Amino acid sequence: MAERWWSTLRETTDTAIMHVDLTPDACRAAHALASLDGEEQARWRRYRYGRPRREFALCRAALRAVLCRRLGCRNGELAFETSPHGKPAALVGGRPAPVSFNVSHSGRHGLVALAERGRIGVDVEERRSRPDPDGPIRTVFCAAEQAELAAARGVHKVDLFFMLWTMKEALIKALGTGLSLDTSGFEIPPSLRHGSPTGEFRFPHDPTVGWRIDNLGNADFAAAVAHELSTEPE
Repeated sequence: MAERWWSTLRETTDTAIMHVDLTPDACRAAHALASLDGEEQARWRRYRYGRPRREFALCRAALRAVLCRRLGCRNGELAFETSPHGKPAALVGGRPAPVSFNVSHSGRHGLVALAERGRIGVDVEERRSRPDPDGPIRTVFCAAEQAELAAARGVHKVDLFFMLWTMKEALIKALGTGLSLDTSGFEIPPSLRHGSPTGEFRFPHDPTVGWRIDNLGNADFAAAVAHELSTEPE
């Protein structure tokens, strides 16, 4: 049996972030594929190239293992359904499971985020890829973010781009509305842009719902997780 290729990156009382090692490994890939159900294996076959096949199988198998552990179910009892906007949800024995999750991968790094309460979204971008920060700046970022990117230089500019990008992607994925929300229409809080590892956020179109954003980036990848704050009384 292949060794486990995922590990805990961060864990709290009601959330868990797992890092998935997507390094090519034939034994791991075969073991991962075998754990997927028929629908997932059919999806795997639709990928034309080896890299996306490997990334899908390894991330999905890790997600399955983590969900089974959290939910106390067997792999064969676990299935998935998808919302109209493409956000997946877990089913155990055909019934909705009490957990929110999200998956992201880039290069050799995957992240799986779970929350027992509230919606959650995660995004990761491998730092090996070097984007053009000036390319999508006007369509992705608000005026204040554009100004900070314009003033930044060199590595700092690329790092700021990655940080803002992953935070916005994590928020969009947590919200679950797909590409229907304009990312230039909301602003990442200044405290996060200026180095705070965590902060609170509210969408302008729905200020009644609070979100916590955590910067998960390190030397290898930029990453962020967005988690819906509980509205239940303490």
